[in-house]
Amino acid sequence: MTERIALSSDVQLWSEEIGAPARPPVLLIAGGNQSSRAWPREFVDQLTSRGLRVVRYDHRDTGRSTARDFDAHPYTYTDMARDAIAVLDAHDIAAAHVVAMSMGTIMAQLLALDHPERLLSLTLMLGGGLDVDFDGNIERLFKGEASIDGLPLPKPDLLDALALMSEPVDGPAAEIDRRVERSRIFSGDQIPFDSDEFRRWEQEAADHAGTTTEPVAHHMLPSHPRERAAELARVRVPTQVIQALNDPIAPPPHGRHLAEQIPGARLVEIPGMGHALPGAVHTPLAEAIAGHALTIRSRGGH
Repeated sequence: MTERIALSSDVQLWSEEIGAPARPPVLLIAGGNQSSRAWPREFVDQLTSRGLRVVRYDHRDTGRSTARDFDAHPYTYTDMARDAIAVLDAHDIAAAHVVAMSMGTIMAQLLALDHPERLLSLTLMLGGGLDVDFDGNIERLFKGEASIDGLPLPKPDLLDALALMSEPVDGPAAEIDRRVERSRIFSGDQIPFDSDEFRRWEQEAADHAGTTTEPVAHHMLPSHPRERAAELARVRVPTQVIQALNDPIAPPPHGRHLAEQIPGARLVEIPGMGHALPGAVHTPLAEAIAGHALTIRSRGGH
């Protein structure tokens, strides 16, 4: 394992590389307010055991990366996409297979538009297209309004999770328990949920960051550039979209809608999977990601 600090504009980004240097590189981009630990080490090991090397990193304002007051130091999704490029530079990687989940899929789509030469392939999971107004859809869910784009709103489970996270808790242990319960809500009831597994991962994330206080800066990001969605039609990066069939935040057919916007993109559906990465889905996810990546010839990645 190699730890490195990437410099992006005026922030420092903590990152690590796991796996043999000669293997094809995979960059993992986590979701909103998540650090590198959103990708469990057990899942990372599944990727490396299939012949890949993995780079995971802490978004700005998470983990061990630079954290500042957002109002004093605002940034955009485009800035965060540039952060991913800075991480590749720090690891001397010319181009990588990029795997992104949740909010990270927005960043990855911007990478495909603005930095296609740095991508060997793209896997987008637990997210939706650039044209989807996710912030507005959450507001519509709160108000009991209907979708305006023909795609389903998040499920009411999201409101349950938000209510849970707004409740006060007494101490670090209770905070960890609350996060585990949120993951239970997001995972749904169609696949096994191991609370001890998630508790361990949440504790690892807290230990990594040095605090149980959860980051919130990404909630303050301005809306992503939905006007750029039409540009996805010119993307030539080999892409697959993974749809979790029990995802309460980006439920079907959000994945199909996204895949249809990128020429040649393939859709992979994971039965029972929600908006989380329990051990029960690590194997099918790793198989899909590695299978996609290893069919792509390297374009000069180190």
